[in-house]
Amino acid sequence: MKNTSYSFWEDNYGDYTPNAPLKGNQTADVVVIGGGFTGLTVAREVRNDNPGARVVVLEARYVGFGASGRNGGFNASQFGFEPGLVKLMWGKERAGEAQNYMKKAVEYVRNLSEDHELDNDYEHKGGLRIAYTPPQVARLKKTFELLNEFSPSSCEWLNAPEVQARVNSPRPQAALFEPDVGVLDPTKHVRALKRLAEAAGAEIYENSPVTTFKLRHGGVEVLHREGRIKAERIVIALNAWTHLFRGPSKLKSRQRPVWTSQVVTEPLSSAVWDKIGWAARESIVDNRKLMHYFRRTACGRIVMGGGNIALPGSRALDRMDTPKLYAALEAQIKWLFPVLQDVKITHQWGGAVSINTNGTPEVSFIGDERVIHASGCIGHGVSLTQLNGRMIADIIAEQKTERTDFWILNRKSIPFPGDPIGHLFGHGFRGTMQLWDNLNERSLRDTPQ
Repeated sequence: MKNTSYSFWEDNYGDYTPNAPLKGNQTADVVVIGGGFTGLTVAREVRNDNPGARVVVLEARYVGFGASGRNGGFNASQFGFEPGLVKLMWGKERAGEAQNYMKKAVEYVRNLSEDHELDNDYEHKGGLRIAYTPPQVARLKKTFELLNEFSPSSCEWLNAPEVQARVNSPRPQAALFEPDVGVLDPTKHVRALKRLAEAAGAEIYENSPVTTFKLRHGGVEVLHREGRIKAERIVIALNAWTHLFRGPSKLKSRQRPVWTSQVVTEPLSSAVWDKIGWAARESIVDNRKLMHYFRRTACGRIVMGGGNIALPGSRALDRMDTPKLYAALEAQIKWLFPVLQDVKITHQWGGAVSINTNGTPEVSFIGDERVIHASGCIGHGVSLTQLNGRMIADIIAEQKTERTDFWILNRKSIPFPGDPIGHLFGHGFRGTMQLWDNLNERSLRDTPQ
């Protein structure tokens, strides 16, 4: 199978004409590097705060090329790897603050989609976290108790018959249901964000790769392919691509990319959907460390992603060929839904996810507040990146808000070691997560790996 696009979402979107690149030497108030969820949100919100400001977005390829056009489209409240680990690492108070921030992030994206009637196929149907084995059920129960401790009655516990009444699969042994989860088409969404930013007065230039930046007296000078642009502040919104940027070592070591894969089925007939159930259209994630996720699309398909990860080389972030990972995802769909043994997979693709040494997102200053950087969403960035964009706009407006009080802002982070140690770190992370899942699923002899 060979895809001409970088994701099913992009292929499904159809023709798209990028904006012209930026040319010549210019000045601006704010320059945003990266035209994804974070960067476009910053541009729109800064212009809404200050309609007189010149805000310029420089996208190296085109809007929808990176993670914002390839992800699974889950508007969910997961922060970091899982709530229990966040509590262990940062304490109960900070874990509770993180969960509260993420709930507001979900609300932010939902309100934006509904209030502006965005053409992004948004649905807010809730989400299931499912467990397949007793060890997974026990860990999920702790997550359920912790989430309800942070926010009473925020999720509901379901036993096996209750899960199977919602989704006709023999595999889940328990689940928690979170009503405040939505899904969207990420390519449609990021291009809707582009239109909103332009309507607010931001200027967006595509095919405009940035070479580097230099701190100057009173501002920052950004060097791009066709010239340079001087600004008071810049926002580096590159996420998993950040380490490739020619900038300070402090910026390069903030995060590393891992490669995650997705597949999508052909459209399913109404007769097949009747056999599967899933009539309420909830999204689904499982309780593995290397998590799988499933969702319905507006056109009647199943998108499935996650599972094992690959470690891209320094220049392999455009596209990686991962046939073993695609095969495992296809097998996982058919394992969860035995009725789909003959279903065809029409698209398979992947993208880079930004992780850091302690699995915690951050918004940071590089040097001083003239340079703002965001990364480390750990694959849960649909909601997080957009509220972080609003936080960054608060910083630029010099407004003290509950968002700028959130502890991820300019937190102390442990830098990633350079290669080969950094690459070995990635292999160790992947191996540990895989071993954990294997041990927790010893009772399942037919689980796809």
